[in-house]
Amino acid sequence: MLRILLIVTIAIILPLSANALQDAIDKAPAGSILKLHAGVYKGEITINKPLSIIGQEKGVIIDGENKGTVIKIQNSYVTLKNLTIINSGTRHEKLDAAIAMAKDGAMGKIKQCEVSNCIIKDCLFGIDMQMVDNSIIADNNITSKKLDLGLRGDGLRLWYSNNNIIKSNSLIKSRDMVVWYSHGNVIEKNFGKYNRYSLHFMYAGKNYIRNNVYENNSVGIFFMYSQDSIATNNIVKSSLGATGMGIGLKDCSNFTLKNNTVIYNAQGMYIDRSPFEPGTHNYIEGNKILYNAEAIHFHSLSIDNIIKDNIVMGNIEDVVNDSKRDRIEANEIVGNYWDNYVGFDNDGDGIGDTPHKVYRYADQLWIYNNNVKFFYGSPVISLLNFLAKLAPFSKPLFLMEDKKPKMYKVL
Repeated sequence: MLRILLIVTIAIILPLSANALQDAIDKAPAGSILKLHAGVYKGEITINKPLSIIGQEKGVIIDGENKGTVIKIQNSYVTLKNLTIINSGTRHEKLDAAIAMAKDGAMGKIKQCEVSNCIIKDCLFGIDMQMVDNSIIADNNITSKKLDLGLRGDGLRLWYSNNNIIKSNSLIKSRDMVVWYSHGNVIEKNFGKYNRYSLHFMYAGKNYIRNNVYENNSVGIFFMYSQDSIATNNIVKSSLGATGMGIGLKDCSNFTLKNNTVIYNAQGMYIDRSPFEPGTHNYIEGNKILYNAEAIHFHSLSIDNIIKDNIVMGNIEDVVNDSKRDRIEANEIVGNYWDNYVGFDNDGDGIGDTPHKVYRYADQLWIYNNNVKFFYGSPVISLLNFLAKLAPFSKPLFLMEDKKPKMYKVL
């Protein structure tokens, strides 16, 4: 009976003294649930035991007073719910955050924590997870401090953190969401806007990215030095700037990008030396690549990608290769719908009778010369483009062909 009494819910109404919340945490038995009523509580608190802190009603605010990290979680089995967390410090080298999850001064894992239904604002970093496994980060709204984009902290950081669920969070006017050296995470139904990288992976594997929406960021989803991951049913739109990117792969192997929508970006799909591992493939299938300046941009040697059943429509350029000697034709590109395809379907099988071939003409010098690119889309370049295709004054360079282009699209 005594054991049951030690973990019974503790409902508290704290006075607004300097250390009331920390005092309550220190005095509470492991496994306690602290339910807070509306009010402003002083931050810079540390939780080093299994414990839950839950806002019992709206208006539960934990204020860091612009000093350090607001809440430090240093143990497993900690839950934070229904809280508004504000005013972290501003020091990047200390990773001043709303919530920092890491063991205190020792290597080790934190596991089975939950942060949900929290509002994080005016905090340099949002949630910083260092060596955290099997935890849930869900339904949080995260905004950084009002700084220039590069000076903001990351809204959500996973570092050596595995098998977590990151779900239905909103990151707006943060810097990045990063997943580094972290494997087996499910990242789904999140929303990102006005960030730099809405989602950035590095040395990460076996992650599942699905049903997220990212818009008005510099880059939507970018994978680096990673492998064995799936990104499906995501929407990446309106990436900002002349190099705004939808989805990018750099030195990535055994990836599946399927049923994503990439729309209104400077670069739709960006492929750089991927797949990286010999004998592997990347599968880019069933995506809608719509109304971008460049639908698919190849950089460096990128072969053995399987690109099929995609809809490529409304883009200024279908395929761009900015490396003169690389072999796009060494990828399997087949069964896609290209709105620029010129051909017939005499046998009615839905497949073009002739391949869809893409060439580089002399007017595409802008690929190698940024000064020329300044004039891209101007009437002069449009006229030059038309004349080069009508009567090329030099032999065009063959880039790739789709031997079985689809005649019909299903959006």
